[in-house]
Amino acid sequence: MEQIKEIGMNESTETQSQIQSVQFSQLTPMSTDGFKGEDRRNLDLILDISVPVSVELGRTNMLIKDIIALSQGAIVQLDKVAGTPVDLFVRGKLLARGEVVIVDENFGVKITNICGSAELVKNLG
Repeated sequence: MEQIKEIGMNESTETQSQIQSVQFSQLTPMSTDGFKGEDRRNLDLILDISVPVSVELGRTNMLIKDIIALSQGAIVQLDKVAGTPVDLFVRGKLLARGEVVIVDENFGVKITNICGSAELVKNLG
């Protein structure tokens, strides 16, 4: 019996010697513009890159024969009701929602809601 107790005690001392304390690095506050030094230079490298942006008014499924029958003035019914926010995609990922506006006889989108980080992560997949 005494030999069994000694083995058990040796195992617990070995386990304790493997435990190490954790060292965390200090967090530093960011500058007012959100980037500083090297980070700002890295961001400046990509600011002039062009990415595809698209706005989705709505979606629908159509038969090929119905698509072929479309002509000028035809109406395609979408899955969204008029006046509901449109989706703004950057590189195919949902970034924001907004409303359609007309500026100097051109269509535009007035952004009303930028997706939160949780929604952005959900839309990445």
